[in-house]
Amino acid sequence: MSDSDSNVISDEMALNYHLMHPGGDSAPGDPNVAFCLDGTYHLHYILSHPWRDGNSFSFVHVTSEDMLHWQWQPTTLQPSFTGHGMFSGTGLLTREGRPAAIYCGVSDPRHTFLALATDRRLSGWEKPYPLVPRGGPGGRDVGLLYDPDGFLFEGTYYAYSAEQGLPLCRSKDLVAWQYVGPVLSHDLPEVALGEDLSCANLFPLDGRWMLLCISHSMGCRYYIGDWDARAEQFVPERHGRMNWRRPGQSLIEPAYRDFFAPESVLTADGRRVMWAWLTTVHPELERKSLQSLPRELSLDPDGTLRIHPLRELESLRYDGFTLENQVVGAPTAEGAAPPKTVHLADIEVDAFEVRIRIDRDEADRKRLGFLLFSGEGTEGLPVILCPESGTLCVGQTEAPFAVAELPDGEDVELRLFADKYLVEVFVNGRQAALTAHMAYREGQSLKAYVFPGIFPHDRQTTTIRRVDIWKLKPTHQGFFEARENRIWAPDLA
Repeated sequence: MSDSDSNVISDEMALNYHLMHPGGDSAPGDPNVAFCLDGTYHLHYILSHPWRDGNSFSFVHVTSEDMLHWQWQPTTLQPSFTGHGMFSGTGLLTREGRPAAIYCGVSDPRHTFLALATDRRLSGWEKPYPLVPRGGPGGRDVGLLYDPDGFLFEGTYYAYSAEQGLPLCRSKDLVAWQYVGPVLSHDLPEVALGEDLSCANLFPLDGRWMLLCISHSMGCRYYIGDWDARAEQFVPERHGRMNWRRPGQSLIEPAYRDFFAPESVLTADGRRVMWAWLTTVHPELERKSLQSLPRELSLDPDGTLRIHPLRELESLRYDGFTLENQVVGAPTAEGAAPPKTVHLADIEVDAFEVRIRIDRDEADRKRLGFLLFSGEGTEGLPVILCPESGTLCVGQTEAPFAVAELPDGEDVELRLFADKYLVEVFVNGRQAALTAHMAYREGQSLKAYVFPGIFPHDRQTTTIRRVDIWKLKPTHQGFFEARENRIWAPDLA
């Protein structure tokens, strides 16, 4: 793919510590086939590019020691080698510890393919071969045609896909496959009829099982449940979403996919970490391949999903400072109404983290929050806790979160990550939301906000117990190298 000067990621658009494709327009950008092998993390993502007389798709390969500093590798899984394009899939390890990729082949006829790596550096692969399960309903063979996922359980390989009926098949040798039945025992009431189960990834998590997936129209979602080994099915008990519609996105033709196409990996120390492609987060980014911050997933004893930013992000901190007991809503003079906002700090860099702690009794029933990138004549980006709607608002994105629903004694903790125009927010390890704020250069102030009410007796002060602010070191050296050397560029003939 030969990019013109107008079709590369400019210095202005290049992010500091998010994973982003260095070669310009590239969508789709689904992350795929992730491994942790001998201390190195491997991730692939889809790249659209010309091939022969048309267009096709390859898996770009990136590696990292910490899931933050990425290096681009030569692209091996590409049409010139496989003979077909490549859509979403996942990675699994064989019984012998050998990496394997299962994916949807853009072939004629279309098939699910499986490829085995020739080494644990993923520098080479054997020729992929199609999976053709036998013994489907009515005696007919079935196809695993869309977004397959594979895993190994107690010596048996399983694979399933988003094909109609969500077919699951099994194998003892990765060659001969037998149809089993639907992978899902039943669906849940909060899932709308017609939502597909694509980009799926099924894995154990803290004594339960999690099925991470999307519906194409409504973005990333998940199920928590159990694997029924006797029935050979996943039994879901609860369902949640990681993506929400913003104003202006159609209800009639839903296509809100700000957080989309997830992939996960098991780390060397046993954590489950996921990424998602940020597809529609802003019109200027829709043709780019931009991944979310890595998120650590875990379960509370009651089965509630916890979502934390990757702990390795803390290694990027420097020049930190702390503010304590900041009061918002105090009158400025006798009889004067208190201001709605209070200036906390000026942040003069474009990569930073803010960690905010508020005592529970200071946050109950209060509409409060913070403004990033605020300045003279510009409000900036609001991050607001709204008790009237039970939501966390990050710009125009509203994600379910209510202080009133926190366990007794749990205070409020917000973590805000700004990477130029991209902002991701985590609250109490219970919710996360993100947005793009392209006007990030218009202001440098961080302000606290509290809703003052209408009447004098409504007005209450709010004390913010602690605000920690750190600058974050960039991790994008590999991005700039790959933008120049284009080591990832696939064959076009």
